[in-house]
Amino acid sequence: MATATRIDDLSISAKPKKRSTGIVGLNLLLEGGYPDGSIVMMYGTALSGVDIAAKQFWKVEGEEGTYLMNDGEIEVGMADVTELHPEMYLPQMAGGRIVVDSLSMVVLKYGIDGALKFLHLAREEVRKRGANLVFIVYTGIHTPVEMTRLMRAADIVMELRTETSQNEIQRFLAVQKIKDAAAPARMLPFIITDKGIEASTTSRVV
Repeated sequence: MATATRIDDLSISAKPKKRSTGIVGLNLLLEGGYPDGSIVMMYGTALSGVDIAAKQFWKVEGEEGTYLMNDGEIEVGMADVTELHPEMYLPQMAGGRIVVDSLSMVVLKYGIDGALKFLHLAREEVRKRGANLVFIVYTGIHTPVEMTRLMRAADIVMELRTETSQNEIQRFLAVQKIKDAAAPARMLPFIITDKGIEASTTSRVV
C-alpha cells in the first residue's frame, strides 16, 4: 500500500528571506544578507568601524529602521534612549532595520542579565515581524563570561578587527557564527572611507 506524504509539495530550493547588510562585500559573503528575524552581534574596538557598519545597515534606502543610541552623539533620525531602561526600547523599535548602539552600555548599567533579558524580549519581537536587530558590543570592557553569553544569545556574530603591520593598518571582518549554518571560512578585508565601509569583493564566495 502506497504511503502518501506532503514532502513532494515542499520546494527544496526554498530559502529564507534576507535583508541587505548595507555592505556589498558582506552581502556576498552571507549569500544575500541577514536572514529575516535574526539578531546580529557586531563587536570590536571603538575604532574598528562597528558603529559605521551598523549605520550602513540602518540607512539602506527603501525601508524604515530605528537606531537606538545610548552612549554617543545623537544624529538626525536616531532615537535618544540614554535615560530609558532597555525594556522600554521595545516600543521604540519600528521598521525592519533596528540597531542598538550599544549593548555594552546596557551591560554596564543593568548587568549582563538585564542585557540578556532585553535580547530575549527583542528576539520575540523581531521574529514576529521578520525584522533584524543589530547590536554593538565594544571589546576590552566586558569579562570573557559576559562576551560568551552575548555571543550565545545572537544568531549571527561578527567581529571587526584592526591589525597594524609596520606602518600599515589592515582591517578585517570575520563572521564567527551563523545559527543553523556554516560560518564563512575566510575573513573579509575592508577599508573605511568617507562614504563608510567598503569590503573587498575580489574573492569569489562559493
